[in-house]
Order: sequence, then structure tokens, then C-alpha cells
Amino acid sequence: MASKVFPDAAAALDGLLFDGMQICSGGFGVCGIPERLIDVLVESGVRDITIASNNCGIDGVGLGKLLLTKQIRKMMSSYIGGNAEFERQFLSGELELEFCPQGTLAERCRAGGAGIPAFYTRTGVGTLVAEGKEVRNFGGEDYLMERGIFADLAIVKAWKADESGNLIFRKTARNFNEVMATAAKVCVAEVEEIVPTGCLEPDSIHIPGIYVKRLVCGAPYDKVIEFRTTRTEDAV
Repeated sequence: MASKVFPDAAAALDGLLFDGMQICSGGFGVCGIPERLIDVLVESGVRDITIASNNCGIDGVGLGKLLLTKQIRKMMSSYIGGNAEFERQFLSGELELEFCPQGTLAERCRAGGAGIPAFYTRTGVGTLVAEGKEVRNFGGEDYLMERGIFADLAIVKAWKADESGNLIFRKTARNFNEVMATAAKVCVAEVEEIVPTGCLEPDSIHIPGIYVKRLVCGAPYDKVIEFRTTRTEDAV
């Protein structure tokens, strides 16, 4: 069987990128983002991308780099956050945005990965989120139909992997990475460490290697802090 381990992020994404593709990207703000893979997306020049991600990083960091190069056509996100360029492009009509409640977005990706084309939820009933969506009544309550998300490519960041592609996430960096990993035709994972198959405790594995087609070690990483809050020396 061919090795899943690639020498660098560019090699790991070789042959997978095309204009107009849809990508599921793990991470939350700047926590657990597949930054090496995102850099390759920027360098590739691929355009008109639709990205499903909780948000779009911050200005000039993570997915925010793809905003600066105008490579993203549409974002499917739960919030804009502190990304001024995201806000500017959305308000100016340069960027299409599909707002999606955070839990609904996670479930849409989980459902897509599980082969579930749609599901019903009460979240968003009676709000702008419900516009254009089917509403059905169950047990006297209205529910929205939401469609599962299944993309052309998933890019995720994990803490550790073995050579078979089994992934372990670390603490809050697990965030959206787990559901995104299953919600695409091809999943490419960048990790901090790759160990031989058999070295990981089976009960600690979050994503089985069957879902992961390609691996790259992206270490070392610089820890980016999204909002740095400090106090003066004389603060009580």
C-alpha cells in the first residue's frame, strides 16, 4: 500500500486543487488550523473556492490569507469574528456568506460525513436563517431542514498521527477538525508528530485512518494568540 506520509504540504495537496472547489477546513479562530495546507492554497492560486469553516481566521492569518488574495468566493461560517477584511468583503458584496449557527454547522459536516443528506433542527426557526428552507412540524414544533455538507477536500490539523493516518487531537484544538475530517471526498491532515503504526493507544484515537488519505508533518509551529490581553504592573 502506498504511503500516506508526504514530504511537505505542497506534495500532500498535489493534484487535488481546482477552481470552484469546496473545502471543509478545521480550526476555530487560530486554534487547530491547518496553516501549512492553507499556505499552499494561497501559493497555488486556486480561485472561486467555497469554504466551510467556523470562521475565517483573523486578518492575514490562517484562512484570512485567502481573503487577502481574493481566492474565496463563498464562506459557510457561524461568525465573522474579529476579521476586518472578512467583514469588509461581505458588506461590500465581494464575498458570499452563508451564515450557519455553530452547532448546526458542526452537525451539517457530521451528517455529510455519515452519508446523511439532510436533517431537521429547531435552531434558527423564525429567524433569517430559516429563509428559503423547508419547515416541517414534529410533535407540535417547527423544525428547519438543513443539508449535510460533503466537500471535495477536507484540510485538518491534528496533534499526532501514525503512518496509517489515525489522528489524535489535543484539547481545544480538536474543535471542528473532527467533523471536518469525515466530510469530504479526500481528507489531508497536517500534524505535529507522525509515529509508526501501532504506537498510538487505540482508545485515544479520535479519527480512524480510513478517513485520512494524506499526511504531512508541519512542525515546528509558532503559537499565534488571537486576542492578547495584558495588564499594567500597577493593576490590582
